[in-house]
Amino acid sequence: MGFAAMEHPLVIVLLIAGAGWLFNFWLRDLRLARRGAPNPRALPGAVPAGGRAVAIAVAGALLILGGETLAELGLGTSGEQSTLTALLAVYTLFAAFLEEVVFRGYIVVTGRGAAVTWGAAAAASLVFALAHPFLWKWDGGGFRVTVSAQPLVSTVSVFATSLWLYAMRFWKGNPGRSLVPCVAAHLARNAAVIAIKGVQGHLGGWW
Repeated sequence: MGFAAMEHPLVIVLLIAGAGWLFNFWLRDLRLARRGAPNPRALPGAVPAGGRAVAIAVAGALLILGGETLAELGLGTSGEQSTLTALLAVYTLFAAFLEEVVFRGYIVVTGRGAAVTWGAAAAASLVFALAHPFLWKWDGGGFRVTVSAQPLVSTVSVFATSLWLYAMRFWKGNPGRSLVPCVAAHLARNAAVIAIKGVQGHLGGWW
């Protein structure tokens, strides 16, 4: 089964449903933490965060996206973007939460020194960036690697965003290591991507 099968509408709907189901449990844990009665088996990062941490996380993520957009315009490659359907756009928003729980929630290394923590964050960010199908495609025509300006810019931007989100998770201004700033920043970035694609004419179709 190729990667293209992951874009089947039924698969996307199931992924949205799964992300929504997990978010419901995470939100329950967050509410319990806010009440001062945290769940001992809470999902990672389900603790409150200050508004300043959320605002800084969102601003940084949008600045990175702004740099990516300007780079694409400067290189004249914005027309090479993929088209996003309405269903994929909805999934993109849910994926902001799902990816944060997996990468900034579970894929972390702590208690072994700063060098190990950030080395692991860099490695996970590289995996996170390469997992996005910018530099490669896998469909009915097989697996193909495409190295050009557009996919390279997108990959570097995703890598930088991932590092930024790890930084926000471990920032001293987020003492509880809450995922709230990370989820908010990721959601803001993905919503902005949808908006930019809409302005540039890369939104089309329901699914």
